[in-house]
Amino acid sequence: MSKPNIILTGFMGTGKSTIGAALAARIGATFIDTDQLIEQRNNCRIAEIFARQGEAAFRQMEAAVAQELADRCDLVVATGGGFFTNQENIRILRQNGRIFCLSATPQEILNRVKKQKQLRPLLQHPNPLERIKQLLCEREAVYHQFLQIPTSGQTVKQVVDTIINLLTPDS
Repeated sequence: MSKPNIILTGFMGTGKSTIGAALAARIGATFIDTDQLIEQRNNCRIAEIFARQGEAAFRQMEAAVAQELADRCDLVVATGGGFFTNQENIRILRQNGRIFCLSATPQEILNRVKKQKQLRPLLQHPNPLERIKQLLCEREAVYHQFLQIPTSGQTVKQVVDTIINLLTPDS
């Protein structure tokens, strides 16, 4: 029997890809990172897509991916940080999945993003911490539609355990 998808959303640097891969491995599901999928299909980084085609074109690519994934089962999907700013993406993926929002403190997000090799287009700002706070504020209503899973101060295993416990019906 096929299982509904588990979709992870949240701001950049909250651990969606890391947690998603670990969760998929643990439950025997297929892991898909929407940003990586878009990069593979376009043969370039998200930053290049933003620079060459703009954010609107990138958001259209995300919408196409949402449509495609809605028809599949047994997936753990890590979405890009702005994926669910499009309400239609939420509607489509909720039909066959549970959506969880990973969260972290602004400082923890900045610390994690600084360690990554990939340049984050939305953080090209003189004060990245203030930009993170601003974007979190702008996206608060979107993110709070979903069950919040804090990742600051948590190990990957602890976060995966939390999600699995939320998925397991009480016996």
